[in-house]
Amino acid sequence: MTGRRRSLSSVLPRPAGAFAMRLILLGSSGYHPSDQRHTACLLIPEHGVMLDAGTGMYRAARWLQTPQLDIFLTHAHLDHVVGLTYLFSVVRQHPLDDVRVHAPPEKIEALEQHLLAEPLFPARLPCQFVPLTGNVALPGGGQLAAFPVVHPGGAVGFRLDWPGHSLAYVTDTTADPFAPYLPQIRGVNLLVHECYLGDAHAELARRTGHSYTTAVAQLAQAAQVGRLVLVHLDPTSTEADPVGLSAARAVFPNTQLGYDLMAIDF
Repeated sequence: MTGRRRSLSSVLPRPAGAFAMRLILLGSSGYHPSDQRHTACLLIPEHGVMLDAGTGMYRAARWLQTPQLDIFLTHAHLDHVVGLTYLFSVVRQHPLDDVRVHAPPEKIEALEQHLLAEPLFPARLPCQFVPLTGNVALPGGGQLAAFPVVHPGGAVGFRLDWPGHSLAYVTDTTADPFAPYLPQIRGVNLLVHECYLGDAHAELARRTGHSYTTAVAQLAQAAQVGRLVLVHLDPTSTEADPVGLSAARAVFPNTQLGYDLMAIDF
């Protein structure tokens, strides 16, 4: 890691004497960027694996350590995919031999017909689209599995496993301690889960296909995960703690609030 990267106060030191994989939150907001946060984009730099491509995508070149990039999309809503149009800037700053964008076939079709339609974006992206229809082998001996979650328009969550390391990423769905996807996330070292609203707005969260604080914590407890990080936060909130972190910790103590450029070892 370069001196420039070490100078960022958001980067947390790796545990002494322990090997850990690192996840960087390039964007931790939902719906639209704010003065504090960009929209959903997560990166595992050492393996060139990205989860969603929101507005935080432009930061990727600073962290990438590989000549290839695999981008996995949970769904095609704009706050999760608009960063694909930033790829030219990323590859100019960090040359890439191969960029693959993985998504369910119907999402790829929607992207090509709409986001990348010539009147909107007349240049062909420097990537190839790969239909996501099953498990995917990852660099370093890992594997990614996608599973369906309930959200308007359809979405998937991801579980990523390497020997000794596991991560689940779930966004744009309504959390529940009996959620159908609980078996897919059970026992992971790290669960990164959306928490768009606090408990006071639980009904609005349910009505719009999103999650609220206590329900996410109950899910983490039921799934017996090692650590919970809350992301996809409401961008209209200017509070340092927009979702009521204490409510989550009352149920699942090992909970943290995600923030842009947060580095998480798992």
